[in-house]
Amino acid sequence: MSQYLISTSYTCFSRIPSKAVQVKYAQGIVALFPYLKDPMSKHGYEHFYDPASGSGYIAWRIKNVQRSETDHPRSRIALEEFSGGPKAARDSPSTIEQLTGEKCEEAMSMMNHSSDEALVMDKMKATFEHRQILVRNPDKSVDVLDTFPRFLDIPGLIEQDFPMLFGEETSGKFLSKWPTFFRPHITEDAKGLVSTHHVEELLSSAEGNDGGWDRDIASLCLLLHLIPPTSKGHKKSVKISALQAEDYLVRYVLDVNSSHEEICLSEMLPSQHLFALKRCRPCKIVGASIPIFLSGLEPTQPFLLCVGPQKNKIQKFYVIVDGKAIPCRAQTSVAAFDELFKTHFVFGTSYSEALDGFYTLVQTAVYNIDIGIVRENPRVRELRARFLNLK
Repeated sequence: MSQYLISTSYTCFSRIPSKAVQVKYAQGIVALFPYLKDPMSKHGYEHFYDPASGSGYIAWRIKNVQRSETDHPRSRIALEEFSGGPKAARDSPSTIEQLTGEKCEEAMSMMNHSSDEALVMDKMKATFEHRQILVRNPDKSVDVLDTFPRFLDIPGLIEQDFPMLFGEETSGKFLSKWPTFFRPHITEDAKGLVSTHHVEELLSSAEGNDGGWDRDIASLCLLLHLIPPTSKGHKKSVKISALQAEDYLVRYVLDVNSSHEEICLSEMLPSQHLFALKRCRPCKIVGASIPIFLSGLEPTQPFLLCVGPQKNKIQKFYVIVDGKAIPCRAQTSVAAFDELFKTHFVFGTSYSEALDGFYTLVQTAVYNIDIGIVRENPRVRELRARFLNLK
């Protein structure tokens, strides 16, 4: 649609349409096609053209036309400042009394040596503000897990900190919305993707068939394929595929406590077990302990590590941050991803560049965080409008 408008305008008038005309084009598109209107943006048409930032599908098309018509340098549109996202400073709505000074230091020492989980949880609440000060300090943020090591052995601390940033209502939105609304719509929308063997496997898993990830992780991966990584206009940036980007989101490790025979038998009928045990061969999937896995990691943004006998039978979930494994309290993949997302905000960690659009959609459409003050590419706004206009 935007391509047709710009091509027609340029052909008829031999010039690029003005900002006012581009706004009218965007208004006209959402007026003719109401389901394309983004209910979470100020006017609903910003994914086609946003005059504040000079972005959108129409602006993208104009840039392509300009590139093909001239090699002369062009003046850049001043971009609007965006301040939302995991690294944004924000006030806590929590009313829990916070410790400072010596009392804070004493509480940190006490909980770092205590075996009483209830006491640790309580002291972590009381030192939340101090922790946020460290998170917002570029020189000290990398040491947060060393200063507060109980994140690494007591599940649930991420879940405790996040509501202190946003409140309980926001904290519970993903678990309430994803399984009932977003997952089925994303699975249905993904059927329009270019068919590949991997996409077909994800679709099959998302529809509840065995053989790969469970339904929730499969649908999350499908969403990543709907919002694939981009180079963000940087010529030197290496663009990776959605398949490659999945490793930045979730990884699987075979549980070393699950024998090859157990894995094979789980996929066979009882009458085949004896024959299978006699003919069993080494499995191609190589298991690894968590320390061994972490030792081979390169620095990366947080991702979800799933451990179990099979991809659709995960027994343990970890969020990997700065080469350290934070155990999830979650027993399901949808709850584990919820913890992964929240980890970015609890530790003030930016999204992986390959997953920026993916996480921004989840942040705005599902959690409703920082709508209008976080940078969104047109594809994010388009998908959000499409999903939220569904009945």
